[in-house]
Amino acid sequence: MNDPIGDMLTRIRNGQLRGKSTVSSPASKLRGWVLDVLADEGYIRGYEKTTDSDGHPALEISLKYYEGTPVIREVKRVSKPGRRVYMAVNDIPTVRQGLGVSIVSTSKGVMSDANARANNVGGEVLCTVF
Repeated sequence: MNDPIGDMLTRIRNGQLRGKSTVSSPASKLRGWVLDVLADEGYIRGYEKTTDSDGHPALEISLKYYEGTPVIREVKRVSKPGRRVYMAVNDIPTVRQGLGVSIVSTSKGVMSDANARANNVGGEVLCTVF
């Protein structure tokens, strides 16, 4: 797999389109950190570390809905394996005039764009969520 974060975001997007309550994704530290930010911002209910049928570690992601519609309306991968996107703290984009969130991988960990501005650190913009 070339893009594990993109794969996880696609699994979330597809699960919400089908109305699933949970989706499963292979486990990794970076995926867990991205899910922590999504849970802190209120886009997912949470996630659990489990194992799949082959015994490999997996993440069971609980999706969140509001009155039958998915809370995540749009999720886009910004920095891809073929084209990494790094931004200084002043250049980190606001998503939908502050209604959405950018997830940034910084030297102080993976965090939302607001936390990156508060900590005055830039980094790799992984994705945007609205």
